[in-house]
Amino acid sequence: MFGFPLKGFGLFTSLLLPFAAAFFTFFASTTIAIFALLAWNVIGHHAVSYAASYRYVGFPAFVLVLVVALTLFAVLWVRAKLGKL
Repeated sequence: MFGFPLKGFGLFTSLLLPFAAAFFTFFASTTIAIFALLAWNVIGHHAVSYAASYRYVGFPAFVLVLVVALTLFAVLWVRAKLGKL
């Protein structure tokens, strides 16, 4: 997929990559949400707490990417283990 080899990952790598992707997603989506809330608060004279960006954007994005990536890499890891039998 896109030139990235998805075969031959060990257990540690299959666990590390989903967590790395989820952490990156958390920080990227939280950053975008903070800037969106900044614009919303400044332009609209609102007082929305910036903690909402962590709670309603960053954490759900983290969980979604983690679940999808762990499922994908678990399937790839099991498929690789069964293919060696």
